[in-house]
Amino acid sequence: MIEDENSEIETNEQDGAAVEGTAPGDAGLRAELEEARNQALYAQAETQNVRRRLEKEKQDAVAYATTGFARDMLSVADNLARALAAIPTDLKNDEKLKGLVTGIEMTGKELETIFQRQGITRIEAMGQPLDPNRHQAIMEMEHASAQPGTIVHEMQTGWMIRDRLLRPAMVGVAKAAPEVKVDATA
Repeated sequence: MIEDENSEIETNEQDGAAVEGTAPGDAGLRAELEEARNQALYAQAETQNVRRRLEKEKQDAVAYATTGFARDMLSVADNLARALAAIPTDLKNDEKLKGLVTGIEMTGKELETIFQRQGITRIEAMGQPLDPNRHQAIMEMEHASAQPGTIVHEMQTGWMIRDRLLRPAMVGVAKAAPEVKVDATA
């Protein structure tokens, strides 16, 4: 048994010497071996890239799984806000309707709390410069005190889900006031 191991070591040493030798056929074998090594490295790198890409896609799928549902729920939030805005102040203070108004307000606050817990946040628009990645300009309005391109009216609230746009804010943007030409000849 010991002799068999020694003979294997001698054979391996002889094979190593043959590989390291400079026989004419060895250059072709070395090139093939190097090519096979390169292909194995490329395949390994590609496998690692695919694994990373799939892990990223999995994380995104988990993080943004609620996007469709959240987009649908935005209309509910809009309608609650409209309902509250439509109630006249004198009716808000009426004892008969106070419970109803309080219930609508609490429902709106709970909905916003759930949105925040899910990473859904309101886009601040008023007074901000127009950002086409977050705002959708619906109209231009003359405004005496705002710089051109500044948002001066918000028609619909915009929302983000984590770092992605869920819905752009629909806004009115200030435009430069028309220049008044003074007739010097008059």
